[in-house]
Amino acid sequence: MATQLRVNESTHSVIRKLANECGESMQSIVEKAVERYKRELFLESLSQDFKRLRENKEAWDEEIEERRLWENTLLDGVQK
Repeated sequence: MATQLRVNESTHSVIRKLANECGESMQSIVEKAVERYKRELFLESLSQDFKRLRENKEAWDEEIEERRLWENTLLDGVQK
């Protein structure tokens, strides 16, 4: 299903230029840009979550302990 999206002239020009340079459709360029932006927002949110976790000493200590336990299980049966 396709629909129209209104963008200003300068944005349209950039999308058209990128499509021509990459040999892709303008739709493909917009889809990739939206996906990249979505991932960027996710990673920024994840970073903020970890920042808050690190600021809570008790919760952060629990996180580190859990990681330590997982590291031990990952080595089960593996020779160094």
